[in-house]
Amino acid sequence: MNLKEVSTKELVEELKQREGVEAHIIGPSALITVQADGPAIVLVVID
Repeated sequence: MNLKEVSTKELVEELKQREGVEAHIIGPSALITVQADGPAIVLVVID
């Protein structure tokens, strides 16, 4: 399978189901600050 052919939406939906992944849905007018204990990777997906 070539991941370049998979949509961002599908990738995010799959990642949200994985162990060790937290998903937080932020409204369009909300502003957040992210604080995390590392190691961590923070992805911002605007789709």
